[in-house]
Amino acid sequence: MSIASDLIRGHTETIVLAQLSERDSYGYEINKAIQQKTDGLFELKEATLYSAFRRLEQGQCVKSYWGGEDTGARRRYYSITPVGAAVLAQNRIDWHEAKEIIDKLIIAEGALE
Repeated sequence: MSIASDLIRGHTETIVLAQLSERDSYGYEINKAIQQKTDGLFELKEATLYSAFRRLEQGQCVKSYWGGEDTGARRRYYSITPVGAAVLAQNRIDWHEAKEIIDKLIIAEGALE
């Protein structure tokens, strides 16, 4: 699993942006959604997740705000910005192109058919 984690880790910011493209959210909820979508095979370490939030906020890809106290503990929510949506769209294109190249390099002829 560590090899898969290493491959995925380089896409942390894209994963976070993809989650936020669905709706505004906070760290724990995003990590929980990632675990559910991967059937528990992948989760982000808290430090990795919050480092990604900082980088994304500095790059104006997300903005943060404090949620109301009506849901219990006050949480810092994140929302994707138009810049973030554009970055996500480009990262998705880049991912598909990279995947096609890697498939050609490591999968035997005819194995994908």
